Amino acid sequence: MTDIRDRSWQRHDLLQVAPVAWRLALGSAPLVAELPFVRGWSERGWPVILRRHAEHEDSDLVPVGLPLPPGAGRHRVALLLPRAAILHIRRPPTLRAAAWAADPAWRATINALLELGERRHVEPAVVGSLLWQHLTGLPYLTPSSDLDLLWPIRCLRDAYPLLDGIARVQQTACLRIDGELILPDSTAVQWRELWNARLGSDDAEILGKSLAGVRLIARSSVVPSGYDA
Repeated sequence: MTDIRDRSWQRHDLLQVAPVAWRLALGSAPLVAELPFVRGWSERGWPVILRRHAEHEDSDLVPVGLPLPPGAGRHRVALLLPRAAILHIRRPPTLRAAAWAADPAWRATINALLELGERRHVEPAVVGSLLWQHLTGLPYLTPSSDLDLLWPIRCLRDAYPLLDGIARVQQTACLRIDGELILPDSTAVQWRELWNARLGSDDAEILGKSLAGVRLIARSSVVPSGYDA
């Protein structure tokens, strides 16, 4: 059985669950099954998202989750599934693919971020409310929604030039740009935290996230010493 801590599994992976296995899982969680949209989730072809194991959860089972839209109470569903229940795994869709579901007022910001990605040779992916509205068509986005993105970088020297660009787009954006840089070893760091730490000492620490957990990492291990911000 594949351990989800293996490098072939990543945070934010989208998992398609066999409908029969979904019904069996809900049979053990009747309160979850009664929440809006949950019972027919898999039958509609909607995926769930891979999450970290909570303390005391069975490590042989796959931990998955899904958020419900604000109109359904903003519940966050967490279930455990056998590995055999997962039909296939995919990464989150790109911002370019999901842009159709965004508020039209976001268009200028999205275009600027797509242009930035082209210049820096990075294809941003979507998570958060825009991801789920794109996948389901349900109304996840609200006037206060952030734009949550994942920026996978190929080498560490790309980090701050990319952050420079995101920060410039944020200056004129009509919404908050949130999200993470995904480092070459699959560790994720929040882009704002890394940006705000750019003038700190080399031993300054930032949070790094992976399926294995959360840990503090030195800023200098992400961005080469001597970078001129």
